[in-house]
Order: sequence, then structure tokens, then C-alpha cells
Amino acid sequence: MRLGIVGGGVLGLTVGLRRAALGDEVVLFEKGKEPGGLAVSFPVTERGKDGPYLEKFYHHIFKTDKDIIRVIEELGLGDLLEWKTPPTSTLLGGKIYRMDSLFDDLKSPRLKKLTKPLAGSSIDTALAILKFKPLPFFSRLRFGLVGAYLKFEKNYQRLSQTTAAAWVQKWAGKAAFDKIFRPLLSTKFGEKYDQIAMPWLWSRFHERTQFLGYVKGGFHQLYLKLFDAVKEVGGQVWLESDVTAIRKGTGDQEGKVIVTVNGQDEVFDKVVVTAPTRVFTQLAKDELPAAYVEKYAGPNSIEHYGAHCVVLSVDRKYFDTYWLNVNDKGYPFLAVVEHTNFMPPSDYDGQHLIYLGNYLPMNHPLFGKSDEEVLAEFLPHLKKINPEFDESWVKKSWIWKAGFAQPIVTIDYASKLPPHETPIPNVLLANMAHVYPQDRGQNYSIRLGEKIAKML
Repeated sequence: MRLGIVGGGVLGLTVGLRRAALGDEVVLFEKGKEPGGLAVSFPVTERGKDGPYLEKFYHHIFKTDKDIIRVIEELGLGDLLEWKTPPTSTLLGGKIYRMDSLFDDLKSPRLKKLTKPLAGSSIDTALAILKFKPLPFFSRLRFGLVGAYLKFEKNYQRLSQTTAAAWVQKWAGKAAFDKIFRPLLSTKFGEKYDQIAMPWLWSRFHERTQFLGYVKGGFHQLYLKLFDAVKEVGGQVWLESDVTAIRKGTGDQEGKVIVTVNGQDEVFDKVVVTAPTRVFTQLAKDELPAAYVEKYAGPNSIEHYGAHCVVLSVDRKYFDTYWLNVNDKGYPFLAVVEHTNFMPPSDYDGQHLIYLGNYLPMNHPLFGKSDEEVLAEFLPHLKKINPEFDESWVKKSWIWKAGFAQPIVTIDYASKLPPHETPIPNVLLANMAHVYPQDRGQNYSIRLGEKIAKML
């Protein structure tokens, strides 16, 4: 068949690779200048495209991400995939507490050597939780047991009819909810924190590991390899290609699908749309029933937050943590991620790189502020975490924004998901919202892409 694919993120590229390898005439349209979608990267040094790249929005993978690990190895990047247990911590009451490991945080080299086999294990995490002094000891025990249950519970459906807020308060207790879970939910989802369904929280415990993976040199290598792989098996990837309409063919093109891209019509036997559902309903507005648009793109449909990320290049190490969840109120960002506490500064010509991340409603005022206004608001808060910080440390900065980055997973979420088969014959829809109950992630997009390739 002649197959059109709208969207050049990992989902679209995976569909394109698998179908082109089977002999389909694949044409993939990507609006941006580079493939990658939300995982797109940018050159981070003065060397530009000849130097190292960094993701615009922080990325890493987990040991449980079997699909992306398989594809990384398939594309010849396996030797570049590195696994580490960088420190993950929580800011609470103005203090930083390591939450993922007790053994990695030991000061004694001898003890570190003795406990190395257990570092990053479930036992290690449980002991780190027991050391978390802001919670009373009995609350730490409950928290640890809750974490263990969620790790080993395979059936998320058991939890699908309750919110994370209600479930955690019942089983982990009010102290754990107030100090750990409420801040986690409210910094991510704002005023909707008490509406988030429990499967979202389940996936964060069940699917994740303390060992984090990163492709040395950046994940952009994966997307370039996927891009090349699609072309090597006969597919086409059209960059800077803006799709503006999708419609049914008529007359001698009946049964076909017409895609308008950069003002020109392209005719396909089938089309896969990987754009957000609301974008799809705009592209195909003349073909979709009003009831479909109202249900899946109307006021009561799945809501998404956008991503807002500040990236700073500083001339020295900011702190010892890789990932810091900001559980204290009053900060304009939900996490501080010092990427070069995971991968070494030498990979980036000696730069120390820090993300300040947010997920926010797409009409939030922050998205409309200038870069100067954002930095003026954000940088003073870094001094609150590390009093030694000075704004003169910052040598470069970048600010990235993206819509439809975080679906809002409510109890009725599954009933709001549009089926992959759309009302337009031969047009399939598959996007990040469909990875439920998992929460975003390159791994789940690859898994979904291979599922759609099989459906075709």
C-alpha cells in the first residue's frame, strides 16, 4: 500500500520503519526541521551541529523499557547505552533528601564497595525510604509497603476506579500524602492534583527502575538512525512538511485518503496520524462527525498540559543530585535536573547543564513571557536551594516550549480515548494519549508504533 504518516516522532518513525520494511510505499511528514517530536535535541556548544546535542526536554530510560532497548540495539547504538544510578532526591522543608538509594549515598569507600551489589535494588530503595526523617517511622514503613505493593501489582485495573490522592491517603497515610505525594501531584498537575487516577501513579512505581539509561552523545542519534533506517528500506521522510488537511478521496480516488501538505495534495491507501487528537480533528474537520469531535476534542475530552523547560549552561557543578523533585511550595518549577550529574560534563565540552522543568496548562502566563522575564523569575530560586549559587555562573540559556506534552489522566480517561480506527475509512489515529496506563515515554511510543504497524 501507499502509506502516509503524519508526525516524525518515535511513534511515527517506528510505524514507518516496520511498514517500509514490509514493502509499503511509506511517506512520513514531519513539520519540524528534524525528526524526534518531543524528544528532539539541539546543539549545545559553540561547535554547533558538529558538537554534542542535548534533548530540549529531559530524557532517560529505565531497565524495564525493553522496547526502546531492543530498537537501540537493532540500530547499532547498543554500545553507547550507559546505565547508572544517579542521585534522585526530594526538596522538603528547605532540605534535600535522597530518596532512591541508601548504599550509593554512603560516605565510607569500604562500605560502598561491600554494598555495591545491592545499590539501586528494591532493598536499597526501601532502606532509603526508612531513613526519610520528615516522616514518622511508622509512616515510613507504610510508605515502603505501599511502594512494594505498587511495584509488584501487575493489574492496574484493580486501581482504575480511584484517584491517586484518595488511594494514597488510605494506604500510605496522611503524613506520606502531605509531604510526598500531594507535592508530587500538585507540582505536576496543579489544581487538578486530586483528580489524577491511580493507574498514573501505579505506572510510576511499577514500570520504573533505579537504574537509568542514556545514549552517550544524546538520544538524537536514535532519531537520526531511525530516519536513515526508514529511508534505507525504501521509505521517505519529508521534513519541514506542514500537513493542513486530511480528507476522503472522491470519484476515481474513492477509498483513498488525501493529505494536503505544504499546499499540495498527496494520495494514499492508508494514513496514520500520530498528532494529538485535537490537532487531528482540526486537520480532518470537514470529514468527521460532529459527535466524534465533541466526544474526543470537546470541552469534556482528555486535557493535556504543555511542557516548559529552561536549560542552563553553568560553569561549575550546581549540586550533587541528578534529579530533584521540588516538594516545597513557592518555586516556579517542579524539578531541577542537573544532567551532567548523570552524564559527565566532558561529554559537553566541560559545560554543566541544568534543566528547570514544568508541566502547565497551555494558557498559563509562563508560556507568554520573554526569555528574560522567565530567567529573572527562575534564577533567584536556585539560590534558595544552593546559597552559593550566583547568576554569574550561567553562561548560556535556552527556553523550550511544547504543547500536548502531558495528558491529564482522570478516572474516566480510558472511556475518553478515541479508538485507533477513525470515522474516516483507512485513517488510523495513535498518539501519546494512547499509551495509557503508562505515562508518556519513548519506550511506550515504540511499543504503540509496532502495534499500529501490525494493525495495518
